[in-house]
Amino acid sequence: MTDVHLEEHSTPIKTPQQLIVAVLLAFLVPILSIVMLVQLVTGGLQVDNTGALMSEEAVAKRLQPVGEVTLAQPVAGKGDRLGEDVVKAVCQACHGAGLMNSPKIGDAAAWKARLAQGEKLLVEHALKGIRAMPAKGGNPDLSDLEVERAVVWMANQAGAKFKELAAPAAKPTPSVAAAAGGTASRKADGTKVYETVCSVCHAAGLLNAPKFGDKTAWKPRIAQGLAVLHEHALKGIRAMPAKGGNASLPDGDVTAAVDYMVSRSE
Repeated sequence: MTDVHLEEHSTPIKTPQQLIVAVLLAFLVPILSIVMLVQLVTGGLQVDNTGALMSEEAVAKRLQPVGEVTLAQPVAGKGDRLGEDVVKAVCQACHGAGLMNSPKIGDAAAWKARLAQGEKLLVEHALKGIRAMPAKGGNPDLSDLEVERAVVWMANQAGAKFKELAAPAAKPTPSVAAAAGGTASRKADGTKVYETVCSVCHAAGLLNAPKFGDKTAWKPRIAQGLAVLHEHALKGIRAMPAKGGNASLPDGDVTAAVDYMVSRSE
């Protein structure tokens, strides 16, 4: 009876060596199975770190954000733009699709009654605004001449024969005016530049811009010195474009805006 009981409970492991082998296999078999499964799924994928697809330029391009914020585009000097350019930049937003009952560009029927009022009245309406249309199409930076040119261009697309005015004679530069006994060039207004350009990002801290008046955010930047901050604002740094995206700003206006923000954030 004893021999039968021992035979029923015997195991294939008879020696210490067999026990060691069994333990090793218990660890190695799962690991090897996982490795083989990974190889099967990836197909032995190899990454060539020296290839063109892994260059710094290629990786940076793949990491670029889906969209970018453009604060402003360089434009021609005030009063220099032609009617068609002004229409495409400003008036097209409403007159292109006829929003808010505005006459669509090229729609002779919609423009007929308006053209009958005469060029002078049409220009006056565009300059001062009428009904849903704001003065100068909502862009106060447009010169009167640019607005008139835009009106003439749109009217002519609908059958009018208005004549577009030529640009006025160029004014002398500040240096020439000073030499002729004129007044000195204007003083840069940092507050105004901040409110019209810089506040777009710095008021709310967009794109990691230090918020206006946030002493904690500005402290490490102020520690770099005004010269460095001026250079960053003029040339751009990281997400901030040169001159806040407004290339027409004089350097003095940009540095004055920086000085103003620093003075309110120290």
